[in-house]
Amino acid sequence: MESSELRAMKKPKTEENLTNPFDLLSEELVFLVLDFLSENPFDRESFSLVCKYFYSVEAKHRKTLKPLRPKQLASVLTRYPNVTRLDLTLCPILTDASLAEISNACGSNLTSIDLSRSRFFSGAGLLNLALNCQNLVEIDLSNATELRDSGAAAVAEAKNLERLWLARCKMITDLGVGCIAVGCRKLRLISLKWCLGVGDFGVGLIAVKCKEIRSLDLSFLPITDECFPSILKLQYLEDLVLEGCFCIDDSSLEVLKCSCMSLKQKLDMSSCQNITHVGLSSLTHGAGENLQELTLSYVSPVTLALADSLGKLPRLQSIKLDGCPVTCAGLKAIGNWCVSLKELSLSKCSGVIDDGLSSLVTKHTDLRKLDITCCRQITYVSIAQITNSCTALTSLKMESCTLVPREAFVLIGQQCHFLEELDLTDNEIDDEGFPLSLILGGVKDYYVKQKTHPLFLCAGLESISRCSKLSSLKLGICLNITDKGVAQVGFSCSKLNELDLYRCTNITDSGISVIAYGCPDLEMINIAYCKDVTDNSLLSLSKCSRLNTFESRGCPLITSLGLAAIAVQCKQLAKLDIKKCSNIDDTGMIPLAYFSQNLRQINLSYTAVTDAGLLKLASIGCLQSLTILHLDGLTPSGLATALLACEGLTKVKLQASFKSLIPQPLLKHLEGRGCVFQWRDKVLRAELDPRCWKLKLEDIM
Repeated sequence: MESSELRAMKKPKTEENLTNPFDLLSEELVFLVLDFLSENPFDRESFSLVCKYFYSVEAKHRKTLKPLRPKQLASVLTRYPNVTRLDLTLCPILTDASLAEISNACGSNLTSIDLSRSRFFSGAGLLNLALNCQNLVEIDLSNATELRDSGAAAVAEAKNLERLWLARCKMITDLGVGCIAVGCRKLRLISLKWCLGVGDFGVGLIAVKCKEIRSLDLSFLPITDECFPSILKLQYLEDLVLEGCFCIDDSSLEVLKCSCMSLKQKLDMSSCQNITHVGLSSLTHGAGENLQELTLSYVSPVTLALADSLGKLPRLQSIKLDGCPVTCAGLKAIGNWCVSLKELSLSKCSGVIDDGLSSLVTKHTDLRKLDITCCRQITYVSIAQITNSCTALTSLKMESCTLVPREAFVLIGQQCHFLEELDLTDNEIDDEGFPLSLILGGVKDYYVKQKTHPLFLCAGLESISRCSKLSSLKLGICLNITDKGVAQVGFSCSKLNELDLYRCTNITDSGISVIAYGCPDLEMINIAYCKDVTDNSLLSLSKCSRLNTFESRGCPLITSLGLAAIAVQCKQLAKLDIKKCSNIDDTGMIPLAYFSQNLRQINLSYTAVTDAGLLKLASIGCLQSLTILHLDGLTPSGLATALLACEGLTKVKLQASFKSLIPQPLLKHLEGRGCVFQWRDKVLRAELDPRCWKLKLEDIM
């Protein structure tokens, strides 16, 4: 028997609504269906086109909106009356009139607005927004480089504001921040990164007036220790970012010793180069006792003294020491900490050797994330110890660990089955991992004694494929891998959504086809300079409907036919790089223009595209970034026409020779529309053989 609740939710049957069975569903039931739809906008669009009723109900259900350009605001805000979150990052030009239109249409419904990529509005527009949208809790004004204190004062009228981003608002001073502090007492997050006009006084006012602050980003501000006492009185402070605050030194941190309050989660002091272990020892008194994440990238050498100072932080779970010189004694001391680290980053740290790293990972067996990028002195010994001790790793980044031999990578697949992210860029991994001839002929005594060598497994990338939870795998510049190894990944890693094969020159269509078949949720793939890849690979990849980033520069066998397949099937495509695909011409631009309406960034340099093809792209409303260097078929008049037609462009890279050929009034008009031109004077150069290119890179490093 039908439940009374379900009968109540059905609409009354009349002769009018019996013509469409969907009309029997109430709005509440349709809302439930919409709640289960993915965030893919095409799904919602398809749903709304089923019938007029669904069209109407979907409009009422929509809460988040991302308009393509300002002139659409009136129509989309009328169609979607219940919008609460407005993302305007595709609208480079927003005047005060546009903000007035938004505030009048949305009113008290609006709770969040992102203006971080928009320009040309002033304090008057922000005041209108703050007064009419009284339920605003989130505003992103990052990159508003022309915004002054009057604009900050207008923001202060948003009395319910909880999250505010002002990154790179370089014209705002202590006065403007003071207005925000007085007016926005409910603030929980504020970012003042690169607000160079804000100093101790403004930061102090925020700390004194906004007592609910949880997250405070003061990166690159000219602050000193004067504002620290006020900051450390914030009872709920969880996340404090002091990156690049060059005026902070050891004496500035002395105040931490006297603080009765403590940071609850994160402290970032990256690039504060006047801080040593003496100042950091202050963290162990009061303010640091609850600290969970500490970032000290490019700060101080990791010595025994520094490690001993930080070893007294009782709840520390994550430490990032990127770019810091490291001593073996310092790493060993970190290994002796009482706490068990979950995350450790030693990216680009000079001085990391097997002895110190092996000692550290032996003690911190609960590590989930480890970054040893560019630790060029570690060998098989470190990898053996990492894989033996840290079997619960979910992320391992080891780009350019050039002394790690190919046989070491087998251990990763054998031991680390929980890996979700693996970066092996620029390493010696191959398909086989351990040469069969070496197995038959005997191995080094060390490996036999340690019982760590995979004597009975001779597969490198095949072993990696055992990490079935992988979602991101980076194999760029791994010149020894072939289709055989990549196919194993395709067969076993069905959750993969990001694959980087940059300059993997032995990869062909057969390897890519297995990836496309076995990894249907692939969102990003880079096959740049895989010279043997043809249209067949693109036809295979076109089955990956979620693909949003496709990079194939330097693939001379790809043509417009393959590009058309990607355009037709991969409607979420947002970033496309086909530089140096010389066989792609105007015929490839036609399907892009028709099907790839989500495309935001494209690189057409060194292709066969002409004026006609470029003009076709003008119909892509989302297109923001365009790189067009060395297009032989491009003329000044055709370029001018195409640029004028592409209304949403915010960045264009052009050959410098065009600068004097395009009418200056047109350039000024385009710049006034929010487009930034980057002029390049690049000379056409022949491609190096990949192995020569790698040797040249190693000489530079």
